[in-house]
Amino acid sequence: MFPDDNEITPTAREIYSVSALNSAARALLESGLPLLWVEGEISNLSRPASGHIYFSLKDEAAQVRCAMFRPQLRLSDVRPENGIHVLVRARVSLYEARGDFQLIVEQMEAAGEGLLRLQFERLKKRLAEEGLFDPARKRPLPVLPKRVGIITSPSGAAIRDILSVLKRRFPAIPVLIYPVPVQGSEAPAAIVQALQTAGRRRDCDVLILARGGGSLEDLWAFNDEAVARAIHACPIPVVSGVGHEIDFTIADFVADVRAPTPSVAAEMVSPSRDEWLAALFQKHRRLMRVQSGRLAQWRLSLDRLTRRLKHPGQRLREQTQRLDELELRMANALRHQLRHGQARIAALATRLHARSPALRLRELQLQLSATQRRQRLAIAQQLQRKQQRLAALGRALDAVSPLATLGRGYAIVQTGGGRVVRRASEVAIGERIEARLGEGRLKCRVEGREDT
Repeated sequence: MFPDDNEITPTAREIYSVSALNSAARALLESGLPLLWVEGEISNLSRPASGHIYFSLKDEAAQVRCAMFRPQLRLSDVRPENGIHVLVRARVSLYEARGDFQLIVEQMEAAGEGLLRLQFERLKKRLAEEGLFDPARKRPLPVLPKRVGIITSPSGAAIRDILSVLKRRFPAIPVLIYPVPVQGSEAPAAIVQALQTAGRRRDCDVLILARGGGSLEDLWAFNDEAVARAIHACPIPVVSGVGHEIDFTIADFVADVRAPTPSVAAEMVSPSRDEWLAALFQKHRRLMRVQSGRLAQWRLSLDRLTRRLKHPGQRLREQTQRLDELELRMANALRHQLRHGQARIAALATRLHARSPALRLRELQLQLSATQRRQRLAIAQQLQRKQQRLAALGRALDAVSPLATLGRGYAIVQTGGGRVVRRASEVAIGERIEARLGEGRLKCRVEGREDT
């Protein structure tokens, strides 16, 4: 039985102060619950100057206050923002000053779509550093493609939208569909294979990689690293038309052109039939106008030339008269030149007769004969002196020639490397040597040696 309240004395009651109660509650919470993982959405995030952060973690039915201190925050890969879904490893505690139940966060990870978003940003940063997003490598689209390749699901809404736009804008362009799944674990490998096949076959001038809208998880096949590298390696320009205008994937950044929707991608790769017909009509009008102007100019020129043209008979008479005039002038010039030449020849003959070279020629012949005799005598004397000198030098050379020494029975001994042997100690027993004689050489092997 419980005692009546009137029987309890003030000394029998255990009275807590507020601070003592909060302290006891905190100790009870921290000792009663271990480190645990909690998943939720961040809201009410605040960042005071201390470097710590404070926020609420909520789900559809409840929320809890959280604190994450600066040392743990520095080690986290996740940048906390309002609205992101996270997974935290925390200690249950109580903020004594206000009596607020709270979690002390030791570790934070992205959860669900937030994790996918984190993986997306990491891959995007790494591929950007490798240069896969470099605008300088992006290729222009063909003005009028011979064939358009479409890599997408053959049963999705995207293919219907693309074909509808291509038919409306330019129905003459052929289309080749590479059917692939655009969602699920098998999609990345299928997309990579389709890109490689299209690049190898070169059946198309441009490729559209497309699918309809969806969540980040639905579009995840287009954030696959293998797909990004296949787009980068593809030799054909690629237009990425994935999702809606607000959706961005890694494929959008690697592709040569990013379209906000599959329909816009189809518009980008196909010219407008109406615009081309209008342009052709304008060019036809300009061509007809230019040709009409040129024909008018040619008619005017023809009229002027017709008026200036003389009758051939009149032209022939004028040329005949001109020819007779030139013939008379040429005959007069030739007669004048002939008379002038004859007079000059007569004057030169007179001067030549007065300066006949016969006498001078006889004198020079006598001088030449005398000079030739002196020359022959000097050459004979010089030759005799040279021969005597050569004979003396030959005798002297023969006296000091090593060949003469060899002829007297001596020999020159050399090692196999061509070095002359002067002392017995320079060769080893068994070594091959060569002896050069006055006539011929001997190949020898050393069987014994006396150094003195």
